Amino acid sequence: MSKLDGNERWKSKMLMTEHVQQYEQKQGTEGRKMITVEERTMVRDLILLPYLDTMVSKSLKELELSNSILKRAFMLAGQAIQQRIMQDTYQLQKELKQHNIRVLADEQEEFLVYYKIFCRGYQERFGLTRDVMRTEISLRLTRYTAELGAGLKNQHLSS
Repeated sequence: MSKLDGNERWKSKMLMTEHVQQYEQKQGTEGRKMITVEERTMVRDLILLPYLDTMVSKSLKELELSNSILKRAFMLAGQAIQQRIMQDTYQLQKELKQHNIRVLADEQEEFLVYYKIFCRGYQERFGLTRDVMRTEISLRLTRYTAELGAGLKNQHLSS
């Protein structure tokens, strides 16, 4: 926002339409090059989903070795969650590709994991702490479990 925005005196000044169009085009292209909050959230989710998939896979392998009487039910639930993770990963990859955004792993430090984001000609470094990753993964797993439970409950009620 410039100093002149909101100043009513400047509204009456004449501008050539070609200058207005050039200004609007420049503002439009500049604004689209930077990554938006929504796109940053998609990048974060795309980074976290493989970790979540790995965790679910480990749990499924542990379940295979268990002697629980609910082993089959837990295996089916885990596989359903894993399928949903794959669908979400595919959808995020597709959306980010449409937005011309690529994400590559960069480096890992003790408590931070860095990624490079290539967004419409710009490059940005994106870091996540392990604590944030754990929290976000836990929230996402809780959401998947709740969705699965709601789906089973609705299916049970409709039968």
